[in-house]
Amino acid sequence: MRCTWRCVGACWSSPDGRRSRPRAGGTAILLAAVWALALAAAGPAGAAVRVAPGEPLQAALERAPAGATVRLAPGVHRGPVVVSRPLALVGEPGAVIEGDGRGSVVRVRAPDVRIAGLTIRGGGGDLTALDAAVFVERTAARVRIEGNRIESPAFGVWLDQTPDAVVRGNRIHGDPRRRSQDRGNGVHLYYLEGAVVEGNEIWETRDGIYIDNSRRCVLRGNRIRDLRFGIHYMYSHDNRVEGNRTTRTRTGYALMQSRGLTVVGNRSEGDRNYGILLNYITYSRIVGNVVRGVRGQRGHATGGAAVAGGEGKALFVYNSEYNEIRGNLFAESDIGVHLTAGSEDNVIVGNAFVANRVQVKYVASRQQEWSRDGRGNYWSDYLGWDLDGDGVGDRPYWPNDAVDLLLWRYPLARLLMHSPAVRTLRWVQEHFPVLRPPGVRDSHPLMRPPPLPEALS
Repeated sequence: MRCTWRCVGACWSSPDGRRSRPRAGGTAILLAAVWALALAAAGPAGAAVRVAPGEPLQAALERAPAGATVRLAPGVHRGPVVVSRPLALVGEPGAVIEGDGRGSVVRVRAPDVRIAGLTIRGGGGDLTALDAAVFVERTAARVRIEGNRIESPAFGVWLDQTPDAVVRGNRIHGDPRRRSQDRGNGVHLYYLEGAVVEGNEIWETRDGIYIDNSRRCVLRGNRIRDLRFGIHYMYSHDNRVEGNRTTRTRTGYALMQSRGLTVVGNRSEGDRNYGILLNYITYSRIVGNVVRGVRGQRGHATGGAAVAGGEGKALFVYNSEYNEIRGNLFAESDIGVHLTAGSEDNVIVGNAFVANRVQVKYVASRQQEWSRDGRGNYWSDYLGWDLDGDGVGDRPYWPNDAVDLLLWRYPLARLLMHSPAVRTLRWVQEHFPVLRPPGVRDSHPLMRPPPLPEALS
């Protein structure tokens, strides 16, 4: 005999008339299935959309749901494009977005956008219009630009008042056919807060990374070469510059009109004119950096005579006060450190000045003491002794004398360098230190250079 159940209202009725409600577990399974089908029909967040070359990329971006990944197949995809919803725009190896030679190639307007793994090129070259390979608007909070190859005659990446942006692991190349001043910057930060720019390689742009009116940003582990200023700060406070490397720039680190900077563990190797330049910098820390081989301009006279005032300066300090300059190596440059325009009240201790043609250039009327708590700096040309073996020289070190000051103030006096009068003046100062003019004095010079951070040694 077959038993048949039938539905009566919200209950189930057996052949003998008994009723029972459905099991709770069965209802839950049914509702879950219906919900899953509804989500699938709506296009779930995290959905993947693959775009082949020749398919309209802008249309694909507009159709993709929020949270989707738009994946570009290898080949050339035509731009420009605008990203106006949160999604990931990701390239497979060989995927290229190419602009039409006008304006920006990729413009980001939505928050939480990720652009990764693409070659982006073909943008306009109008600096006044802020043409960029990637232009990020202020509404695009938390944008991530990672692992791209960017080629641009103007700006590489422009971040415009965008909070919490990340630019990481990109290779950004300018147009060497243009004059340096006609190119844009590799990464330009304008009125930003909380940005991270790290692990990028930037070359042949105007400046590598330019930071304008931005706070609490981190620049870490970037490699910058063959351009004007490697890292350029203007009116930006409470930032961190860590572990970067500049090579063959005209100035490695141009830090201007800013306060509260932490500049730690960076390298400048073979830069011209300036390794680290401080211009109106206050309440900042310059710690554990290495600057080597900064050479200045050479003249066209026979023998390549140096241009007056064009010596390469490992560290140049202009009108900057209340800074800590500690544990750095300034080596093999025309001038180790040049202080001018009231750059006083800085703490300069624990540094190593090695094999610079001129260790210190300081022209002022105020005495400067470059030691603290019984320890000063290491000077490769120090000729003193350490009888008690405490690692500190027993006689002070003066990097300059009255003859140096005379030559800096009156360059034509160089004609008298080897005259009997100049030799007599130097002999008197060496044997009667009380006659020395005001200048830099290190009362506790170190006998050995302090250890560098392991990553820089």
